Amino acid sequence: MPYRPSTAHASLGSAFFDIVEPARFPSLTLRYRNQGWAERVGLGALTDAEWMLHFGGFTPLPGSFPEPLALRYHGHQFRHYNPDLGDGRGFLFAQLLDRDGRLLDFGTKGSGRTPWSRGGDGKLTLKGGVREVLATEMLDALGVTTSQSFSLIETGEALHRGDEPSPTRSAVLVRLSHGHVRIGSFQRFAYLEEPENIARLLEHSIKYYVPVSGDDRAAAFLGQVVQNVARLGAQWMAAGFVHGVLNTDNINITGESFDYGPWRFLPAYDLDHTAAYFDHTGLYAYGRQAEALLWNLWRLAECLVPLSSAKALEAALAGFSPAFHAALDAAVLRRLGLKSRGPDADQALAAGWWEWLATSQTTFEAAFFRCWRGQVPADAAYDGARAALEGAEPMGQPHPYFEGAPCTMLIDEVEAIWAPIAASDDWSLFHQKIAQIAVMRDAYLSG
Repeated sequence: MPYRPSTAHASLGSAFFDIVEPARFPSLTLRYRNQGWAERVGLGALTDAEWMLHFGGFTPLPGSFPEPLALRYHGHQFRHYNPDLGDGRGFLFAQLLDRDGRLLDFGTKGSGRTPWSRGGDGKLTLKGGVREVLATEMLDALGVTTSQSFSLIETGEALHRGDEPSPTRSAVLVRLSHGHVRIGSFQRFAYLEEPENIARLLEHSIKYYVPVSGDDRAAAFLGQVVQNVARLGAQWMAAGFVHGVLNTDNINITGESFDYGPWRFLPAYDLDHTAAYFDHTGLYAYGRQAEALLWNLWRLAECLVPLSSAKALEAALAGFSPAFHAALDAAVLRRLGLKSRGPDADQALAAGWWEWLATSQTTFEAAFFRCWRGQVPADAAYDGARAALEGAEPMGQPHPYFEGAPCTMLIDEVEAIWAPIAASDDWSLFHQKIAQIAVMRDAYLSG
């Protein structure tokens, strides 16, 4: 795959970003390199030294931005509007095209202060970087549309944080993502009463990320974003994943999961399970994620009113619920390794499955895993969908992965992976988990 750089975002103009200078770090130690994606975007031949030069030192990639761009946006945080957001510890480092012709971003986390740092140091803890790598790898293997952790480099600084033992080690992460245009990107221009920039951002988004046509391009665009975001919410639910911080600046128009802070995977089915210790009301609990996503989409619709009509935009929003439920049924079947037998049969099977999970309180990941092994739940709580499950056709032959134990990513496991890194710079458990996830990914893809 040849390297195909781009500078598409720069064409939007200076109202959309600030040119910034990356931090200079005391040292660089490569901790994670996503070689698979490097091959897919034409950077697989970089030596480790060249890799660190670009993704730790931020020497520009040939043909892309000569200087990084800190993106401007606003957002609702726990439904309170904040006009002081923007890339505060990251920037858009480069853009390029993948082998399918999609425009991709290299976005950073922990690359230093920007005009939007709000008094912070703009840095990332190494533990935070490790957690993001683990989250993205696990979600990708489970079929969730997610950003990819492309690079993690330790940077040789001692950081002080209130939510983990300090001083703690520092790192810079590079995320590979299909765009960083957020709902909050549109909100900023609505707040500033700049409809011309809303229109400019809309056309840019249609050209590069959400291709639509028709007379009412704003409504068509919203309708496709609704489909994208509904699909993502369904994938999270089927993966037993709680994002934790579903603010409007953390939801992008392509429906790609990104920005992993206080995430969690469910130990067992629990609609009230939360990820963030500061989510005191459970606003972003596991069972309320669809509600949160739809609320955010309404905020996007409000931004588009100058370019469409309330009636057309409301019609687009009405597509969320059917899209979410259809995507959830499909995601459940994929996780069970079963072929579709039509919408009605799929819906009945998925409904019975959720009911059984709720009443049995079995381990979430193990429940799906056992069905790939042909172990149908035996308790009476599952009787309503037993016939549908037993009559469904498997996607393919079981993979050897399903002969062992399920790969999981519960919070205690994350802490166990981090502990030897913090204590003695022992990365063996981290590498073991990455290898286990790769086997699981292969198993699901082969189904």
